[in-house]
Amino acid sequence: MKYYSFQIVVEKEAEDDGYLAYSPSLPGCFSNGKTIEAARHNMREAIRQHVESLIDHGELIPQPEERIHVEELAVGVPE
Repeated sequence: MKYYSFQIVVEKEAEDDGYLAYSPSLPGCFSNGKTIEAARHNMREAIRQHVESLIDHGELIPQPEERIHVEELAVGVPE
């Protein structure tokens, strides 16, 4: 078994209670779930299927050269 690493983004759905997940390095590969954990789980399966399709079609598997760090930062601004 070969392992690949992908960054994913999980965002709150604007119009329902769920979460959307996607990978910036795999355009068109996305999933969702009722919770962040479910979205992550479903995204893992979507990525696996996407990568298998790329391999079946002889395409390269995109692997980022750098890791991306994302965090929330609160900033106070005087009124």
